Amino acid sequence: MASPPEQVARPATIRDVAAAAAVSIGTASKALNGRGRMRDETRDRVLAAAERLGFRPNPLAQGLLAGRTYTVGLVTGDSYGRFSIPVMLGAEDALGAGKISVFLCDTRDDPIRERHYLERLLARRVEGIIVTGRRTEPRPSIGHDLPVPVVYAMTQSTDESDYSIIPDDRGGGVLATRHLLATGRARVGHITGPEGFQAARERAAGLTATLAEAGLAPAGEILFGEWSEEWGRQAADILLHAAPDVDAVFCGSDQIARGVAETLRERGRRVPDDVALVGFDNWEPMALGCRPPLTTVDMNLGEIGRLAARHLLDAIAGEPVPSGVHVVPAALVPRASTRRSI
Repeated sequence: MASPPEQVARPATIRDVAAAAAVSIGTASKALNGRGRMRDETRDRVLAAAERLGFRPNPLAQGLLAGRTYTVGLVTGDSYGRFSIPVMLGAEDALGAGKISVFLCDTRDDPIRERHYLERLLARRVEGIIVTGRRTEPRPSIGHDLPVPVVYAMTQSTDESDYSIIPDDRGGGVLATRHLLATGRARVGHITGPEGFQAARERAAGLTATLAEAGLAPAGEILFGEWSEEWGRQAADILLHAAPDVDAVFCGSDQIARGVAETLRERGRRVPDDVALVGFDNWEPMALGCRPPLTTVDMNLGEIGRLAARHLLDAIAGEPVPSGVHVVPAALVPRASTRRSI
């Protein structure tokens, strides 16, 4: 019958094992990791001592011996964390809670800071890097002479040999417009962010293409402006003046939609009875705080982060990273702002 493990006041360390087996710490380490040359009798004595003491190897220490640090870097230019944090949470889910740590570095869109953080991450021997941001516009590659794999998420590299994962902004515009048409709306206006943003242009393109398929055109002009509630309030007045018969508004962000909702209410237009309203982002503090709660498009940022992390793990394991741009489908989240009263 096996003897019970010896009890110690604290978890047994490799030093305890070495002392119990009457060998050096280095010899104990080699025996426990199956490395190095030694007599079978010595190896057996170390293993027996480890079992007797209930010794459990430290996974991090084992990883370092194998040349691993179980860390990855996440480099972002999204100072507010509005987009990078959901991406990071999705990445952490895929990396495994507590198994691989993520170092988050905010570059504030400064190339010098980005280079500094890149150097620091490599000095810490991270095993891979995810680059993210708050815009989907192509950005310069962080380099191909790096000793670790790199994946871009919620942004894309100008180098086609890099692998980038971005949301389907155009597809999101299609989803929003089809939903409004399905509720019986035919005079759909569009208020969105700056025309210089690829996301704003793509969402507008999704709207206009879907309306055209139905033989319709946008109500009034497409209104490009800012990603803000204030712009939503101002633009709603412009739209109501240009197209008084508007019966739906698709907004390029939830912030804009919340501002639009305020102006519609002030002008005596009921949401959704008179004017249906759809936002974009599924930013819950905005969407649920809107009156009424806002139907919106979710970019699936968590899924973008999870995909980025999975590809990074594959690359760390030695599999080739794909190249090009992968687009993640958006999803519609229906709420009260598009439901007609019965």
